[in-house]
Amino acid sequence: MLLTDGGEPLGTAAPAVRWTVEQVLALAPDDASRRAGNKLGAPGPWSDTGEDASGAVWGLCRGSGSTPYRTVVDTSGPAYLCGCPSRKFPCKHALGLLLLRASGDWRPGGAVPPDWADAWLTARRARAGEGPGAVDGGGAKAGGPADPAAARRRAERRAERIDGGAQELEQRLGDLLRGGLAASEQTGYGLWEEAAARMVDAQAPGLAGRARELGAVASSGPGWPVRMLEECALLHLLDTAWLGIDALPAPLASTVRTRVGLPSAAEGPAVRDRWLVLAQYDTPEGKIVARRIWLYGRESGRTALLLSFGAPGQAPATALPVGVTLDAELTPFPGAGQLRAELGTRFGAPVPGGPPPPGVDVTGAITAYGTALADDPWLDSWPVTLHGVVPVPTADGWQLADAHGDTALPVAPPALSRPALWKLVALSGGGPLTVFGTCGHRGFDPLAAWSEDRPLDTLTPVTP
Repeated sequence: MLLTDGGEPLGTAAPAVRWTVEQVLALAPDDASRRAGNKLGAPGPWSDTGEDASGAVWGLCRGSGSTPYRTVVDTSGPAYLCGCPSRKFPCKHALGLLLLRASGDWRPGGAVPPDWADAWLTARRARAGEGPGAVDGGGAKAGGPADPAAARRRAERRAERIDGGAQELEQRLGDLLRGGLAASEQTGYGLWEEAAARMVDAQAPGLAGRARELGAVASSGPGWPVRMLEECALLHLLDTAWLGIDALPAPLASTVRTRVGLPSAAEGPAVRDRWLVLAQYDTPEGKIVARRIWLYGRESGRTALLLSFGAPGQAPATALPVGVTLDAELTPFPGAGQLRAELGTRFGAPVPGGPPPPGVDVTGAITAYGTALADDPWLDSWPVTLHGVVPVPTADGWQLADAHGDTALPVAPPALSRPALWKLVALSGGGPLTVFGTCGHRGFDPLAAWSEDRPLDTLTPVTP
């Protein structure tokens, strides 16, 4: 079972349960940090270690200099502070400290934080109690109110530029279809890279991304003309939806704005629930890193996505331990499905996660994705929990087959190359599993699994 601290409110004394090694490694921003943290997960480099009942852990880590690095972790966040110059969160010293705590070699020397750790913990928890306007990490609150008239003029100018970009894309798509799809093999990436650059100038990064993807379709292997036609149709649909956005229903209009690349803000009402952290993983998106955290609400039955980004060379700041449950508020973003949300007030420390979400069979997963497509035609996949499926090898890869029927879902190509796929197979041992992941037109991408031969609160991450 993946465990974390007991469920008392922040700032109160509660028995702290150690995280597992796997749970600690899931917080690492990249593979290099995992390797470096593993080297520091032994008692050798550490001194003056300790932890208190609220889940704070601290210690001094010997480095290359004469002064050891001061490292403290508030596991109720989690949040990290270290004296090293690393720009990664958590750094290798924080990971090493947590790995040491998760091992059998953890021998804390004290239960009262030293002054340097206590000052940070006290300030952090005071900020957490200030309410929604508080800012953690030393940031400043937002300034005075913005000028609504100036904001409206900026939005109008940007909309005009996106109009021009969408019209230009329509011309390019028309030229491609009139000249024949085979011409894409000769033009290669250049034509669509130029189109993507034009969309960036038009302040439509969503259109730019789709235009750039078209340049890679012709070299994607057998059957590429069909995929090219599909992608052209979706891009045409997005162009025309933007150009006629005033006639769309409000939820679909919000989805179109998001797909084009316009920023949006989370808007109420907030949903308070006990949210199970199902998965966390990072994917590169150009020069930045996107972090996705999937949550499931015990009472509401909602699945939510926390999406955050890290600047070049930095990991996203938001991180949650996989397999725990948070009593917290989430505020959804506008748009069809309203999967994406913003994490708000937390009402206590994380607690052990408990059983998986209710699952569906293969047919139910496909139906859920089809229903979601009606609201968002550009949707690549939809989160679902499959119940009673078995990983089965085939000539074309792997499938998740219904253990009690004759239906199956192919495992999505990106997952086939991940070492974690073998963890899924080993966990199954030929028996049925409950698997959370995303179901889309390319198959099912597994992200977390529970063995049905063991207690159902044993979550195994199967993330990228």
